[in-house]
Amino acid sequence: MQGPKRRIIYVSLYEAIAIAVSSLIFMAIGQKAGDSSVMAVAASVIAICWNLSFNHLFEKWEARQAVKGRSVLRRVVHAIGFEGGLALVLIPLMAWWFDVSLWQATVMEAGLLVFFMVYTFAFNWAFDRLFGLPASAQNLSA
Repeated sequence: MQGPKRRIIYVSLYEAIAIAVSSLIFMAIGQKAGDSSVMAVAASVIAICWNLSFNHLFEKWEARQAVKGRSVLRRVVHAIGFEGGLALVLIPLMAWWFDVSLWQATVMEAGLLVFFMVYTFAFNWAFDRLFGLPASAQNLSA
C-alpha cells in the first residue's frame, strides 16, 4: 500500500489509539475527564497535521538516501523528529489548557513523550510489517 491511502490509514489508526491512551494518561495524572478528552482530541488534530507534514518530508528525504530500508537507527531518528516537533507545540497548549506553568506542562509532556516515543517506534514497525514499507524505503533496484 502506497501514497495517500497509506498515509490516511496510518494516521487514522495511530491517532485513534493515541486519543484513547492520552486521555487516560491525563486523567491518571489528575486532570478532569472532560479537560483530558478535549486536550487529547486537540493534540490529535495537531498531531495529524504534523504527522502528514513530517512523514511527507521524511519520506522525501528517505527516498534520496543511498541505503534503503528502515534500520533501527532510522526508526529512532524518525520517532525523535516527530515527537520533538510535536512537543514544541503541545507544551504551551497544555500549559494554557490545564492552567499550569510551562514547567509543569513540560513535565507532563515528558511523561507523554516517553510513552509516545516507544509507541511511535512500535507502531511504525508494526504498521510496516502489516502493510509493507513505503516506496521511499524499498530497494527498487533489486
